Amino acid sequence: SQLLTDVMFYRLLSIVRQQRASPGWQNWPSARSSTSAAEAHSIALPTQAQVVICGGGIMGTSVAYHLSKLGWNNIVLLEQGRLAAGSTRFCAGILSTARHLTIEQKMADYSNKLYHQLEQETGIQTGYVRTGSISLAQTQDRLISLKRINSRLNVMGIPSEIISPKKVAELHPLLNVHDLVGAMHVPEDAVVSSADVALALASAASQNAGVQIYDRTTVLHVRVKKDQIAGVETDKGQIDCQYFVNCAGQWAYELGLSNEEPVSIPLHACEHFYLLTRPLETPLQSNTPTIVDADGRIYIRNWQGGILSGGFEKNPKPIFTEGKNQLEIQNLQEDWDHFEPLLSSLLRRMPELEALEIMKLVNCPETFTPDMRCIMGESPTVQGYFVLAGMNSAGLSFGGGAGKFLAEWMVYGYPSENVWELDLKRFGALQSSRTFLRHRVMEVMPLLYDLKVPRWDFQTGRQLRTSPLYDRLDAQGARWMEKHGFERPKYFVPPDKDLLALEQSKTFYKPDWFDIVESEVKCCKEAVCVIDMSSFTKFEITSTGDQALEILQYLSSNDIDVPVGHIVHTGMLNESGGYENDCSIARLNKRSFFMISPTDQQVHCWSWLKKHMPKDSNLLLEDVSWKYTALNLIGPRAVDVLSELSYAPMTPDHFPSLFCKEMSVGYANGIRVMSMTHTGEPGFMLYIPIEYALHVYNEVMSVGQKYGIRNAGYYALRSLRIEKFFAFWGQDLNTYTTPLECGREFRVKLEKGMDFIGRDALLQQKQNGVYKRFTMFILDDHDTDLDLWPWWGEPIYRNGQYVGKTTSSAYSFTLERHVCLGFVHNFSEDTGEEQVVTADFINRGEYEIDIAGHRFQAKAKLYPFSSLFTHKRRKDDMELSDFHGK
Repeated sequence: SQLLTDVMFYRLLSIVRQQRASPGWQNWPSARSSTSAAEAHSIALPTQAQVVICGGGIMGTSVAYHLSKLGWNNIVLLEQGRLAAGSTRFCAGILSTARHLTIEQKMADYSNKLYHQLEQETGIQTGYVRTGSISLAQTQDRLISLKRINSRLNVMGIPSEIISPKKVAELHPLLNVHDLVGAMHVPEDAVVSSADVALALASAASQNAGVQIYDRTTVLHVRVKKDQIAGVETDKGQIDCQYFVNCAGQWAYELGLSNEEPVSIPLHACEHFYLLTRPLETPLQSNTPTIVDADGRIYIRNWQGGILSGGFEKNPKPIFTEGKNQLEIQNLQEDWDHFEPLLSSLLRRMPELEALEIMKLVNCPETFTPDMRCIMGESPTVQGYFVLAGMNSAGLSFGGGAGKFLAEWMVYGYPSENVWELDLKRFGALQSSRTFLRHRVMEVMPLLYDLKVPRWDFQTGRQLRTSPLYDRLDAQGARWMEKHGFERPKYFVPPDKDLLALEQSKTFYKPDWFDIVESEVKCCKEAVCVIDMSSFTKFEITSTGDQALEILQYLSSNDIDVPVGHIVHTGMLNESGGYENDCSIARLNKRSFFMISPTDQQVHCWSWLKKHMPKDSNLLLEDVSWKYTALNLIGPRAVDVLSELSYAPMTPDHFPSLFCKEMSVGYANGIRVMSMTHTGEPGFMLYIPIEYALHVYNEVMSVGQKYGIRNAGYYALRSLRIEKFFAFWGQDLNTYTTPLECGREFRVKLEKGMDFIGRDALLQQKQNGVYKRFTMFILDDHDTDLDLWPWWGEPIYRNGQYVGKTTSSAYSFTLERHVCLGFVHNFSEDTGEEQVVTADFINRGEYEIDIAGHRFQAKAKLYPFSSLFTHKRRKDDMELSDFHGK
């Protein structure tokens, strides 16, 4: 018997030969698979193309297919080996829509529909069989996780249900179900031959005369001119092009570094194992459901009447760290000792396999990324350089949808969905260390099947970027989270708490840190707290003339031309009016500005600013994130602490809200003090040159003792900002959210007649009305101690009809209720189309939030509950100091 992958590959070759006679293949040299090496070398490449795609697997062929569908037709696809002979050839062929991220569910759902109709479109058999999938739960926590996924699938229109162990046994009689507490059944999931899908996509793309596909052609070098793609050098000549797409899979990292201007693509390969058996005595039916037993770390599918089963072990084996690699992927060395725990798990789940003959243990490379999400989008450093790679063993499920979104991105400038969670720009060069990647993927691969409880943190690749105060805060009980490689305090464990129990507590219910965060929030409201917020992105924009002001006015939706010392909170919008950046800008002097953006905006924001700045000008943009330690002094006694340290009056009369000035704090001079807190509470931000950080912190803590000062972390910050109805960029706000949709119209200079990016879109939206509204929900019948907590992504129902989902949530210690934030849509009951959302529509509805299948009543509000807070502020102060504690 042949190995699955070889069977697939030879079937692929036979189909290629059959197809050679059809018109769509006449211009496709790679179809001549029997061509000798000498003949192949003599084939002349075109010297010019609009797009060059590197990689002939499912990603590259999907991008070519979708670009041709969108009307682009000067496309060249290059594959260094044979078409679909990379990791696509070894794919287990399982198409699953049961994903944690909504964007991943959408990609998988689109892929499923696309692969289903490909056979009809191309005449090429893809092996598509709608088997359905069953995800098993051995624990109640796993079942809760599945119920959360099930709720999201249902509102997307993907059939899915939670079923009993008895029902599992009916659907798959060979399974041992005695240890199960339940499962999730997704009846429209499928299996497919990934190599044949790639072939069908290539065939359909090549029907378009403008798509040419060449195999056995290696990209040696990507040429860049003035930060823009100029062309590629291959082993068969040069091709000039405007766009380059890196779909090189496990080779994408190396290829990115080979450019004149390196492109950082953080991914790393690990060995991935699955076994193949001979057919069972009574061969399995082709439509036997696929099984995912995440608690057992395995997956199982029918394969030619037998079994294909693999998994994600706890001790993965990273490979190719030194960059050594194969031209075409061969089956790597068998390692039965390594596979033994997965085999034991399979035999426990399907005891009848004991007597079955195993044909082969397949060992193939799979690529993984630092955060378990695939990588797509345009490089922040090279215009026209796009990436689609790092699929974390889900390439088949994502291939169709990811190719579609990337093609839209290239053609229209934006994909049709918000893909920030997958955007290459969420990473910086700091995530590209080989050592970091090797260690992180050893953690990531097991995490694919580990239980995803809220607020978990990666353990590897830590302490990479730290504040100068890290050791001091750590010694005081700081528990750390990581954002964009930066360590940030979550909360501070008091000396009397059990540290170990707290670290190991993982739950969907009320967490063990609840009381700690409550005391930090109380201190912020009644006394004074200090939060280290050094991770925030910080830029300085300066010019010799008025260029800095002019460019910021054009990029910002709010008016930046304010007196020196004033701070403006503003969005930076795209042509559609959506937020590309959400920031605070302080005017340091007439020609110099200081910008503060969210932590994970560092690369994205820099890229956006550079893209719109004149190439040859007297403008200077500098990333000064590392130069300043940022301390947030929150609370009514913050003014007393600073007054004592600076010998300067800090009252609102002398230091008004949203004001910035340099002053001395203790012995340190040149501290940028700003009257804002990012939470709506009274207080100050101190931007301290790093050499003074320790001194200023020590002075603040020393003087603050008599005012009840304590350290606080980001969990307290989250609770404060959510109960004040403040939005985060990247969580609540994104490139598809406009200021009018989230109640920030007062921050837009529409009435001033000044031009800025997105103005026309906002004027049109103001005239037509908005189709979604940012809304605050207070859970009514929710028991904080006993009920499941809302975290994010929960479906929102209005009068029983789905209208949106939560984007963030926290427990409000002031309201003593859970607060969820999210967008409400108005879907027509007849057509399902979106309609205008008015304040009246929001206020007249009866709302429920679905938490893992259980609906809780909620009150909806379009404004913060300011009247309920003990500390009252002027309305404009509260609104203007709004920011994103991210």
